[in-house]
Amino acid sequence: MLVRKPQFARWDGRHGRWRIAAVVAVALGLTAGSVASGADGDATPRRAAPALAAVVPVERLAAGDLAQGIAALQRHLRDQPRDATGWATLGAAYVEQARTGGDPTRYPQAEKAFGRSLALRPAAGNDAALAGRAALAAARHDFAGALSLADHALRVNPYSERALSTRVDALVELGRYDAALAAVRLADRRRPGIPVFTRYAYVLELRGDTDGARRVLRRALDSAYTPADEAYVATALGQLEFGRGRFEEAAGHFGTALRADPRNVAAQEGRGRARAALGDTTRAVADLEDVVRRHPLPGQLAALGELYEALGRREHAEEQYALVRTWTRLARANGVATDLESALVEADHGDAAEALKAARAEWARRQSVHTADALAWALHTAGRHAEALTYAKKAAALSPRYRNASFLFHRGMIERALGDDAGARRDLAAALALNPGFSATGAREAKAALTALEGTS
Repeated sequence: MLVRKPQFARWDGRHGRWRIAAVVAVALGLTAGSVASGADGDATPRRAAPALAAVVPVERLAAGDLAQGIAALQRHLRDQPRDATGWATLGAAYVEQARTGGDPTRYPQAEKAFGRSLALRPAAGNDAALAGRAALAAARHDFAGALSLADHALRVNPYSERALSTRVDALVELGRYDAALAAVRLADRRRPGIPVFTRYAYVLELRGDTDGARRVLRRALDSAYTPADEAYVATALGQLEFGRGRFEEAAGHFGTALRADPRNVAAQEGRGRARAALGDTTRAVADLEDVVRRHPLPGQLAALGELYEALGRREHAEEQYALVRTWTRLARANGVATDLESALVEADHGDAAEALKAARAEWARRQSVHTADALAWALHTAGRHAEALTYAKKAAALSPRYRNASFLFHRGMIERALGDDAGARRDLAAALALNPGFSATGAREAKAALTALEGTS
């Protein structure tokens, strides 16, 4: 099953600070105190540093508003082609449209827009374009490049929200968790607000502090004052609760998000997953089918495919897995490194040799808990169980307190293949105790394996 990262941990370098108030009507001034201050720091609220640019959070606009904003920007730039900030903002909007809409052909367009911006205003005075390029690199999974570009942008503007956020994303995806914690604390001091708070929560979750992550997100929800922000944070809360197997609570948060923003894709996907875990498969299928019609991305396609598979609709499932492969080919053609997605999909539903090749390539680029787990699983499906266990242990060692049901399932199945029945029973039981609905197919396989192991004990 495809391991899906929480929405609030995506690698897209969210939430930039861009001046297009005359073009896009939505503008937020982030002056909230740090809600993360009660999580693992002092309890004194702080005020944000003075904004160095107007704020237009294109990454938190609804899809329709984003499309309208892009059209308005395009019209504006036809009339004012020397507006460097307008070109940077258009690039940011293209990155977001590619990320949320499943259309990686937008990434080259974003690259051109940032290039136009930098040609009009050099890098020394154009942190917007530099931070946008950092976000683009992260969206293409070039996290080392994203980190370098984010650092460059912060040398120009230390308060760039986009650059601060992308820097956190890059460090997380590179597996540098202590540095990510330091980076998110710095971002929280400089630019407290929804983009930083959700990242703070994910860094805490990766460190095993789910209670702290929950507190941060609840405070962030209290500070949300637009429907888009309310939906964004409520979805993050839903994903956190889903990962802990609290499906009713997760469904409630996803419902809150969808009441605020009825077309929020991540919230609808989360509701579909929660419904599936609760046994409401008819409505779960309806949710996920609508999601992939609008946003055919690998995580959503694989989730629908696995639900079909669990329901015995194998032909429909294979169609979804084939669409994942089509998307990865298109993404690669547009500069996106897709090896992590390819490794997981191929390991579960395709070619074990291709899965291993992709997982090794991704591990060579970045050594995070997710890449270690993916490589362990690919090695297992290729029949290399002893080596697989080495990487399963690496995944656990990289962030010792982080608990993930998919990781536990993978390790349990590897241990079973090696004849370590006690270890397999322990980890498979732990996976199902933590989140019995982590995957429609994986949970079923874990239960069957555990039953077989208990029958031989």
